[in-house]
Amino acid sequence: MSWVHRRKARRVIWILAVAFLGLGLSLSALLVAWSPGRPQPFLDAHGKILDGSLSEKIRIPINGTYQGMFIKSKNRRNPVLLFVHGGPGMPEYWLTQSYPTHLEDHFTVVWWEQRGSGLSYHSNIPSETMTTAQFVSDTLAVTRYLISRFGHSKIYLMGHSWGSYISIQAAAREPDLYHAYIAIGQISYQLESEQVAYKYALARYKINNNTRMLRKLESAPPTMTAPLPVDYEAIRDEYMHDLGIGTTHNMRSVIRGIFLPSWQFREYSVMEKINLWRGKIYSRSQRLGLWQTMLATDMTQQVPQLAVPVYFLHGKHDYTCAYSLAMNYFKILRAPLKGFYTFENSAHSPIFEEPQRALQILLNDVLTSSNALADK
Repeated sequence: MSWVHRRKARRVIWILAVAFLGLGLSLSALLVAWSPGRPQPFLDAHGKILDGSLSEKIRIPINGTYQGMFIKSKNRRNPVLLFVHGGPGMPEYWLTQSYPTHLEDHFTVVWWEQRGSGLSYHSNIPSETMTTAQFVSDTLAVTRYLISRFGHSKIYLMGHSWGSYISIQAAAREPDLYHAYIAIGQISYQLESEQVAYKYALARYKINNNTRMLRKLESAPPTMTAPLPVDYEAIRDEYMHDLGIGTTHNMRSVIRGIFLPSWQFREYSVMEKINLWRGKIYSRSQRLGLWQTMLATDMTQQVPQLAVPVYFLHGKHDYTCAYSLAMNYFKILRAPLKGFYTFENSAHSPIFEEPQRALQILLNDVLTSSNALADK
């Protein structure tokens, strides 16, 4: 290459480097501008903050570490609903930007972000505190804080997926703190659920003649022991979302449906968005064993009865936490009042997928200690 060509090549490389740097700076500036990190207030018809409403993002000391939460309510005198998110390590309030629930119209909703997750993530959390027992204790501590702050004798407890695993144990331990327990995608026996999902996927891919996914699944079957094989874990999210049996029935990609939208959430700062994913990776790490412990726990044996009313809201297409196993658990779970509600158009997140029906159940049945709308 002549010196002329080398000079031209260096010039092209320099131009490209400057262009990429400029693009990076522009994207960074856009991300910062899109991440003010302030909770949006509720406004009245005149654009003023709605009287009696509450919209805040706070961190409070819970069992030795500061933990964060969003509290949203159009009337702070409404019943308190504590939402215990899934994962482990995956807060869900940010999903309401794409999937509004309207819970805040009728409840003071507390979107707590658990130890090691999102607002509650920091790099020096003692790993020995990342245990199921600690998370149950944290749930009870957050509950007592809310009872004291809002002046109620009891609150409502809602657990989703991993959150159902720890919150049902909290309700069993101290039922006097709760009006009722509401499960969204209830964990039953997750190792068995993985088997049910795997067999369903094999059958679907055979019908669809998808040989590529069949080969991948057949080479990486799940076991009935924890941890699950690494090869199976690597394709789990892919096949569940590809078949519409994952987070939502209509979500086909974790990247497009979860990862990218999380960066568009305006009530997180940039660092809080980074910590959302740092916390997810940390909480799910094999060395902590949270996911492995949950996998191996048979909840039909762990919590065979509750002393509060119980409501299971479950998507018919849910194989993340298998619908059939949740129904079997519900049938043998002893409680003073029970209601099972099938969501025909939902997978793992009916509270987000069919929010109007979920809200109707909460208002008509849960708040009135009834099961009139339950499956017959």
